[in-house]
Amino acid sequence: MAVVLVGTLLAATAAMAIPVTPDPARTSAADSIRIGWQRTERSNGTIDQALWAVRDRCAADTLVERLLCAAIGVLTRAAGRTFEGKLSDDIGLPLPGSWALVTAKNSPTIRFAHVETPLDLATVLGFYRGDLENRGWAENDSAVVAPDRAVIAFTTTDGPALLRLTRQDGRTIADLSLRKRAAAAAPLLPKSGQAWLMIGNGTDEAADLTVNDQIIRLAARSGATLVSSENAAGELPDDQKLDLPPGKYKVAVKVKGGTARNGEFEVAANETWGLLVGTDGVLLPIRLY
Repeated sequence: MAVVLVGTLLAATAAMAIPVTPDPARTSAADSIRIGWQRTERSNGTIDQALWAVRDRCAADTLVERLLCAAIGVLTRAAGRTFEGKLSDDIGLPLPGSWALVTAKNSPTIRFAHVETPLDLATVLGFYRGDLENRGWAENDSAVVAPDRAVIAFTTTDGPALLRLTRQDGRTIADLSLRKRAAAAAPLLPKSGQAWLMIGNGTDEAADLTVNDQIIRLAARSGATLVSSENAAGELPDDQKLDLPPGKYKVAVKVKGGTARNGEFEVAANETWGLLVGTDGVLLPIRLY
């Protein structure tokens, strides 16, 4: 009996270590999730809130890892649904499926959501057009739609809105913003015709962020709360605020002890953005105004 028991355990252990062929039906972007938020409530009762979430794939190279990934996936999908519900309630903007990264903002001056999804651009565009029409948003006549890019302005009862879609590295990037009637305070106002980029480090390690060829060295937690309120953004050091002409910018970030990550983002005239370095060097772009 002892020999049989030992043999069975050895066989089971060996089976658990057998490499498995990746299964697209089992491996999805919902295998792990990291969620964060910042919230500021002012004395006048207004609330400034930012949310973000990142979903990653779980590496299932062996049978035991696949079983672990499956268990983690159940918890992750539940957490994802909770985040999606909070975003819907607190931000009030639609969210396409299969998202990999989301950042969102709701302040007295703006509602905003940045979404990265593997869905193709046409599918994402169709989703937004259908959902926003149901919300009563009126699409303006100036829409620009191409296979790898779309820019559509909307008129809403709460203020002017803009949807910007681009295709990048196998993902569709969606930036949806609604400017409210309230005027922004001075700490968030860019120079006329320019964009303003505010940079923060939300990690416990030093980080280097490169925007085109300009390197910004960030101490641990420097500007970590910049997206939580106008005052927090205004208190940033001058070297963490960049005046930029409208356009696309290549970005690279390296957190101490980690690997470098590269990305690209787009800004338009009279926009103010926060760019927060998140866990593992993930870049979290959040429009502030």
